[in-house]
Amino acid sequence: MSKNEFVLAFNEVLEEKQLPKDIILSAIESAMVSAYRRAVNASSAQHVEAKVDPDTGKVNIFVEKEVVEDVQNPETEVLLEVARKVDPDCQLSDMVVVESTPEDFGRVAAQTARQVIQQRIREAERNMQLEYFQRQIGEIVSGVVQAVNNQGVTIGLDMKAEGVMPNNQKIANERFRVHDRVRAIIMEVKDAPRGPQIILSRAHRNFLRRLLENEVPEIYHGIVEVRAIAREPGHRAKVAVSATQAGVDPVGACVGIKGVRIQAIVKELHDEKIDIIEWNPDPVIYISKAISPARVSGVYLSDAGENGKTATVVVTEDQLSLAIGRDGQNARLAAKLTGWRIDIKSLAEAAGDALNKLQTDSELAAMIPGVVETAPDIEAILAKKAEGRAISPEEYSAMLQFVDRVERRTIQRQEDEQRQEEERLAGIRAEVPAAAFETSMYDLPLKEHLINIITEAEITTVGDLMLTMKLAPDKVLGLPGVGPKSLTAIEEALAQLTFPEPEPEPVAEVETAIPAAVTEEATAVPAAVEAEAEVPAGEAEAQPEVQKEAPMKVRDGTEEEPERDLSLEEMFAVVQTEAAQPASEDEEEDEAGKKKSKKKKKNVELEYDPDLDEVISRKKRKRGSGDDWEEW
Repeated sequence: MSKNEFVLAFNEVLEEKQLPKDIILSAIESAMVSAYRRAVNASSAQHVEAKVDPDTGKVNIFVEKEVVEDVQNPETEVLLEVARKVDPDCQLSDMVVVESTPEDFGRVAAQTARQVIQQRIREAERNMQLEYFQRQIGEIVSGVVQAVNNQGVTIGLDMKAEGVMPNNQKIANERFRVHDRVRAIIMEVKDAPRGPQIILSRAHRNFLRRLLENEVPEIYHGIVEVRAIAREPGHRAKVAVSATQAGVDPVGACVGIKGVRIQAIVKELHDEKIDIIEWNPDPVIYISKAISPARVSGVYLSDAGENGKTATVVVTEDQLSLAIGRDGQNARLAAKLTGWRIDIKSLAEAAGDALNKLQTDSELAAMIPGVVETAPDIEAILAKKAEGRAISPEEYSAMLQFVDRVERRTIQRQEDEQRQEEERLAGIRAEVPAAAFETSMYDLPLKEHLINIITEAEITTVGDLMLTMKLAPDKVLGLPGVGPKSLTAIEEALAQLTFPEPEPEPVAEVETAIPAAVTEEATAVPAAVEAEAEVPAGEAEAQPEVQKEAPMKVRDGTEEEPERDLSLEEMFAVVQTEAAQPASEDEEEDEAGKKKSKKKKKNVELEYDPDLDEVISRKKRKRGSGDDWEEW
């Protein structure tokens, strides 16, 4: 094959298969290696490489051979001087990769490697298809119908791939013919021996979501958000939308001017009716809009009971059939959209149920005595309706108020009971030590088969078992293989367990820092007061200067002003010290021992002065760090 012929053929394959150039070259080289092994009957253990020049089409084969002095088998051996042209440092018995392209190998390889090349190209093509369509999962693709059978519709897609749409993924009453162009969403992509298996759908709710994104720019750009979709393909769908920016009407954006946007989607979905409603965080408003086009008189929510989240929707008689829909379709879609179980009642039916609640529940009747008084009037209105007579708007309003008050009070009582039950459960759980919930069941002194029975009931820790025994011991007794004896053994095993007391949480101690000068002053002030009280009146008048010469000292040696505002703590210390001091000289003589010790503590000494013929008090202070005292 000449250069031009090879280049033309190579480029033709690239264009036809839509594969990268290196993948085609790799497939050709692998085919050349296989052709060489077949031509010379080479062992699979022998290393063989092929190199193809894309410009000339020349094929070179490189084979690993052993270096020898005398060649016995030219397919596996090479002479030393030939090997040193490739690797000058090689020695005898070394393995060297040398070129071993047979003569006229291109023509022989073209005949023998054609099937291998085609197989390698098909494998690369399948891998490319698989990777491409796996990235397209959840997106809309367009294709042409190739075949229609009882199992579904086969649709030709891009990259020469084929997708299958099962019958349960088609829109109801939708018929396809060969060569029809169809849009669908990719649900799943599987790897199969004959290529990727692509499952398409037009009935999935995400198909409607993608159509909305394509038709409504606000949804595509995130200004309007699709909150929920409930759909029965081919019949009806409900879509809840909300705006992420203020001043944007989400419903109007989806409908478009004169409904042009929504009509394009309805046409694509084979005339499927679509209700666009505005999402609201308040469940009452959200459910009221989800029941549209029916007008709702009241919505009453209840989380208690076996049914879980239940919404009772009350409508007037003329709106009842519209709220329920054909075969319950409207109510069913509203329940899917909101996630609440919806119970739709007429106003008369709701009033009858409310009367029945008041008559059978004395506790509820006692809570709303005002409503009980209006019960006879409601009974008269219901009797009038049963007879087929017309009811005035005032009577409808009275029934609606009656139902509203009874339902709201019932819901409030349920919430109170639920809150009390939660508090009771929290109290019981608080009685179980926290360490028990970290203790394994296998730490209990019980038989292993009994522990296995308990753990299979999702009771994995000792704390869970203790909590279950306190709340519902019958649940443990009802387990298969657990009888009264086993229950007694469980109780005894739990009674034997002891758990360490939880360590109290450290409480940060708040210390009130009192300056040293304040502490010294608090003790020095009462001492001066005591000394003044002990000096006779005449002596105090005669020696006013003695008291002035004794200023208060602080630890740093500086003088403190005697008159200043004291803090609350300092005043309290002064009062305590004054309460502990003797009030008069007579009390000092009665308690000589105590007085002496107190005087020593305050550094005050009484002394008789023969010149004055009176007893005077003198304060003493220490000299530096020694034990000698010096009078002031």
